Amino acid sequence: MKKTSFFLYEMFCKTLANRTRYEIIRILADKPRNVKEICKKTGFEQSRVSHNLKKLEKCGFVSSVHKGKNRIYSLDREYILPILKNIDKYIEKYQKRLKVCHLKLKM
Repeated sequence: MKKTSFFLYEMFCKTLANRTRYEIIRILADKPRNVKEICKKTGFEQSRVSHNLKKLEKCGFVSSVHKGKNRIYSLDREYILPILKNIDKYIEKYQKRLKVCHLKLKM
């Protein structure tokens, strides 16, 4: 396995661990959408969605294209979507352990 700096792992995980970005990523996993559609699905304000989309785009989790007056955001399907699917499988398999791990970490 290639040695990658802890800082890069930390930035990647922090990007995913933000609740707003997590919700946006989950919505974009279905299909590409514009800011208005994401706001409608999440109930978040436009500024909150736009700010977090900018972060996701800067980190390479999403990309965007102009379509008329709108920007359409898409989740990276080559890397991010498979990672999310693997995380879901892991959580499904180890959810009991994760819940206990969380309790122990709070002590």
